[in-house]
Amino acid sequence: QVQLVESGGGLVQAGGSLRLSCAASGNILSINAMGWYRQAPGKQRELVATITSPENTTYADSVKGRFTISRDNAKNTVDLQMNSLKPEDTAVYYCNGLFSVSQFGRRLAWGQGTQVTVSS
Repeated sequence: QVQLVESGGGLVQAGGSLRLSCAASGNILSINAMGWYRQAPGKQRELVATITSPENTTYADSVKGRFTISRDNAKNTVDLQMNSLKPEDTAVYYCNGLFSVSQFGRRLAWGQGTQVTVSS
């Protein structure tokens, strides 16, 4: 079992910043990839950013230049620094990860989500 716990969501004014953190725990041998997704009311869940090993990152076009994803392999954590936030960034943000849990076994895990609200 792998568990992901997010923190750092909240309410911020447009133009402000927030930092989300996600900690993975459980029977983890290694991390294959971690990322952040978000889901706004009435919309499908969408990819925000991912980070793999080696340290390759991808971003949704809507957040490029404003968001930065980073990972601490020693702590099994992934952070999302969000700057220049816009009202359209309002959503529940979910941490996601793909983990090796045995020689041939992998697990895909999701966090419970954290609310980010950006006021105009």
